[in-house]
Amino acid sequence: MKSDSHKTIIVNDLEAAKQKLNEKKLSLVIVKSLKSIFETSTSGLAGFLQAIKELNGRLSGSSAADVIVGKAAALLCAYSHIEGVYAHVLSESGLEILDLHNIPVEFEHLVPTILNLKKTDKCPFERLVENIVNPHDAYLTICDSIMQKDCSQDKTRGYAYK
Repeated sequence: MKSDSHKTIIVNDLEAAKQKLNEKKLSLVIVKSLKSIFETSTSGLAGFLQAIKELNGRLSGSSAADVIVGKAAALLCAYSHIEGVYAHVLSESGLEILDLHNIPVEFEHLVPTILNLKKTDKCPFERLVENIVNPHDAYLTICDSIMQKDCSQDKTRGYAYK
């Protein structure tokens, strides 16, 4: 169980991340101990994967504010041990994953699924992780699909599941 002071830090970090996301019109902001440790305007999961690669284990205990959080992004949050999430748009499956991993979440809009850019079908990353619940497996699957060489060294990082 987390202490009240730890919960307060996460809430403050989440508010700071949310404020920067909105003020700077970014797509992803990650804050830890009231300091922004990662910001990007890159859309999609590329920014999150870049944060994982650049910051390695330093994402643990941070809070993330993202424009869109679907199941794939939620699994990456769990993989990175992020402790608080804000989303403008959150999918139902993303909410389920965050709840499963006891990650508090705030959102503006809850949607059944995240769609592709043309809004004609489900987002390819949501389809990719549709049957995955393990954050480590999701990370490897996402990496294998878009940036194989950059993730190959991280195959033992992340959650350990029994």
